[in-house]
Amino acid sequence: MLSLSIIQKIAIYVLPMIFAITLHEAAHAFVANKYGDNTAKMLGRLSLNPLRHIDPIGTVLFPLIGIAFGGFIFGWAKPVPINFSRLHNPKPNLFWIACSGPSSNLVQALIWGLILKLSIFIPGYFSMPLGLMAQAGISINISLMLLNLLPILPLDGGRMLYSLLPNNLANKYAKIEPYGMWILILLLLIGGLSFIIQPLYMIIVNAIFTLIQH
Repeated sequence: MLSLSIIQKIAIYVLPMIFAITLHEAAHAFVANKYGDNTAKMLGRLSLNPLRHIDPIGTVLFPLIGIAFGGFIFGWAKPVPINFSRLHNPKPNLFWIACSGPSSNLVQALIWGLILKLSIFIPGYFSMPLGLMAQAGISINISLMLLNLLPILPLDGGRMLYSLLPNNLANKYAKIEPYGMWILILLLLIGGLSFIIQPLYMIIVNAIFTLIQH
């Protein structure tokens, strides 16, 4: 991406970031409702209104720091509440509820890839800003997808792993959840997140760019 000022970076990244987080959380709420738990719907979380999902620190502060300083874009939204007792088949249903968030980010990354391809054919002033925003959309969504797939509770990958484990192991694994965010912050500070995610990120992003070139 071209050398941009902090204000330009924020202007380019803010819309893809809002979409990425809002659709991620709305997907969780939609699938939970489909499987019988309408808790999120009752609390207004089955919504495309970003204000329903934004966490001031996780959705605003941390991503802005990453954008401003060119580091890993690390962030989160308010978690969608899940009531296990309302799910038709709790553990299998939980897997698909957790999977829906990262899946929504992959779909969005592919859509931004198409927008990037279309931006080439748009004449005039809007072509470059739209292309840069599309690149940001790909980057943000793949980053959030991979981050959320880490097998650490309370991330989606942790929920997916929990749902696949036998009950006795799942209950033991669930005990690390109170420390999950501290583990993530520690990994971020020591560069562990980039070390884990960057290789997969490059593979997926390169695959998307290869796909849209055809």
